[in-house]
Parts: sequence; C-alpha cells; structure tokens
Amino acid sequence: MSARLPTGLARAVRRFFEEYLPGLRGMSAHTIHSYRDTLVLFLRFAATDAHCKIERLDLLHVAADRVLAFLTHLEQVRHNGIATRNARLAALHTFARFLCSERPDHLAPLQAVLAIPFKRGTREQPVEYFEREEMAAFLASIDRRTDLGVRDYALFALLFNTGARVQEVLNLRRADVRLDRPSQVRLVGKGNRVRLCPIWPGTVQLLRAHIERQRVVDGNPSAIPLFTNQRGGPLTRFGVRYLLRRYLASSAIAPTLRAKRLHPHSLRHTTAIHLLKAGVDFATISQWLGHASLNTTMRYARADLDLKRAALAQVFPDALAPPNAGHVRCDTSDLTGWLRRL
Repeated sequence: MSARLPTGLARAVRRFFEEYLPGLRGMSAHTIHSYRDTLVLFLRFAATDAHCKIERLDLLHVAADRVLAFLTHLEQVRHNGIATRNARLAALHTFARFLCSERPDHLAPLQAVLAIPFKRGTREQPVEYFEREEMAAFLASIDRRTDLGVRDYALFALLFNTGARVQEVLNLRRADVRLDRPSQVRLVGKGNRVRLCPIWPGTVQLLRAHIERQRVVDGNPSAIPLFTNQRGGPLTRFGVRYLLRRYLASSAIAPTLRAKRLHPHSLRHTTAIHLLKAGVDFATISQWLGHASLNTTMRYARADLDLKRAALAQVFPDALAPPNAGHVRCDTSDLTGWLRRL
C-alpha cells in the first residue's frame, strides 16, 4: 500500500507555522502556540463535522459555514466567552489571509471566512484579584515542608512580586534570575520585548531555597528551567492552573475567595491593583507589567472599588453625606411625575 500524500491543507498548515508566522510575520513563540491551539481545535471540529479523519481534510473544508459552526461550538459546548471566541476567529482570519496568497484558486470561499465579523459584547470582564488578606491566606495554605511546597510557594510569590504573565515566569531559566543585589529577573514578554523586574528580599530567599532543593540534571545548570514538574520537565500553564485551584479548594481559605473566579492571571491583576493603591504612577506600572500601551494599564483604575470611593470622596464629598429626611413632598395628583423626579 502506497503512503498517502499530504493534502493541500496539510502542506499549507506546515508552511503557515514553519515559515509564515515566525519568518514573515516575526510572531513570538507564545503567539504561535496560541494559533496552534486554535488550529488544533478547528481541525478536530472540522473532521467531526465532515465525518472524516483529520489527515484527510483539505482546503475545501475551510469554509465560512463550518467556521461559523465552530464559533458556535466554542460558545455553546466549550462555554468560551466572547473574548476567547474572537481570539480564535482572529487566528483563523490570519490563516485564511495566508491561504489567499498561497491558493488564489480558493479565493472566494476564503474571502467569505474573512468576512465573518467579530462578535460584540462586554468589552471588559470584571477584574478579579486577591485582596491583601486573601493573598496572605492563599500563600499560608501551601505546605512548605516538602520540596513541591517550596517550589509552589516560590512560584506564586514570584508571580505576585513581578506581576508577570504565567508563561513569562515559566520560561525563566536560572540564568535569567539575579539573586545578588540588585536582585532582579529578566522577563521576555509579548513581541519578544525584554524587561528587567526587581524582586523583593523575601522573594530572593524563597528562590534560593527552591533552587537549592531543585533536582539538577546533566547539562548547563544555568539553562535549567527555574520551575519544573516532578519529572524534571518544564512546568506548564495548565499545571499552574491546577495548583492554584488545588490550594484554593483544599484549605481554610478566606471566605471571600470562594465567590471569585480566580485564575493564574489574577495574580497579575493583583500586582497591578496593589501597585496602584500604593500610589505608583501608571507609567511605572505599565513598564513593570510589560504593557505595550498605557491604555491597557488604565483599566485597573476602573477595576478597584476602593479607588473609586476615594476619588468620589475627594471630588464630591457632599455626595456621600446622608440625605436630609422629612423634606420630600409627595404630590399625589401627579404620582408618576413625582416618581420620575425622585
């Protein structure tokens, strides 16, 4: 039996990830992985929808009606939000534009894919973060008598200290961490932008204790990932999410945490909110977090209720005064009008 030749779609997918995204577009590894996850989900859905194996899919299966069905599947079956749905669509748009230049004979169906609009909805979800007491209770729930407990405590403390994205911390090697003064870590963010972030003396002690207990494999010690799993491999974002949920569920944590939908990125929000409460200016916070635009940092000013109360008390102090009782006159001859004016 002769081997089956790769389809046009298979060859296009390979060029998309090996040549177009890293070479022509210069996208970071994190963005490429995000696009990869989208294509994996779409190809699995398309194979099920077309009743064939993934390796038999071809360019004809990349059609607008199937993409629309895939987006519906994301929302209704996978329960993804609008932001995730639009991010998946953006990746498919990029792939469709690449196919337009590669296979102009399929231009019409690909243009139909590109015409699928992004869905409007809530622009910003509420920012969930740890209050100071909640963060202390969460860290106290980690058992530091074991090697894994020391690793987990150092991991979450470093995330809170730096406000870094989870993948930025997981990509750290020992060579990226300076424990001598001035103590700092070298983070590589979106667009391969490099920034240096200072770390507190307490965080330095936690990292030293973790590194001393970390198992060393053959090779250059400075190239070893800072945080590894039990088998010595790199810790993943899914592993960090699992650890966060386990510690939140298994301990007598602050009651207010149970009403929140917390995830690893919430630690980044926590750092931003606490820096803002401490009086740090927006430009410094933006540089600290590695934001490409100051507008991204400004969302935290709208997220914290305490800051809103303080601003309201300073600008409109009389608005917080109790209402004067006994001076409301009800004219029953025009009850609806009185209710509107009330």
